[in-house]
Amino acid sequence: MDPVSLAFYATVCGLLGLAGPWLGRAVVRLAVGAVVGLIAVAALPAIRVMMGLADSYTTVMP
Repeated sequence: MDPVSLAFYATVCGLLGLAGPWLGRAVVRLAVGAVVGLIAVAALPAIRVMMGLADSYTTVMP
């Protein structure tokens, strides 16, 4: 895993961990964690482009 991905997901997980006690029951925390994870995965490519670390984003793999 590259440093940008590692820092991004560590930040997302850390902030989610801070919010954990206020989210209630385990099922709610699991659901919120899944939604936040999906949003984070979708957002990272755009963030990389905005930071200038990637030329463009495509879903086509070589």
